[in-house]
Amino acid sequence: MGDDTILGRIQNDMTAAMKAKDADTLSTLRMLKTALMEAKTKKPKDAVLSADEEIEVLQRYVKKRRESIVELTKIGRTETVPREEQEIAITQRYLPQGVSEDELRAIVKDAIAKSGAQGPKEMGKVIGLVMAQVKGRAEGAQVSKLVKEALGG
Repeated sequence: MGDDTILGRIQNDMTAAMKAKDADTLSTLRMLKTALMEAKTKKPKDAVLSADEEIEVLQRYVKKRRESIVELTKIGRTETVPREEQEIAITQRYLPQGVSEDELRAIVKDAIAKSGAQGPKEMGKVIGLVMAQVKGRAEGAQVSKLVKEALGG
């Protein structure tokens, strides 16, 4: 397990968390490792996860945590929200630096120009172009919102 993969970094950080007796971080890192190992087992026998695939797995994990926060807030169980937020913060250490909203707006504007999209009906085309450019650095919901705004939807 090299330090060059996300899984390798998580493994090293798990060791450090064990030594520091940081149970919360350790718990999150174990869940991340499990998610990555699970994704790896879905591939052919000796195949390894690419960096993009690792990022995708972690993004799904963050998305699940965010959805949990929304649901917990809806039903009034806010006492567990800080734990979910902590898990998101720990997971984001392993994700690429996000794109700022201004940068994302510029990318959306550029994608609209490239695709020739005229209105909300062509959102899918634009979102596809934007997501290909920002892969792993922006969430689909945010991209969708900005594209919808830009196309007047």
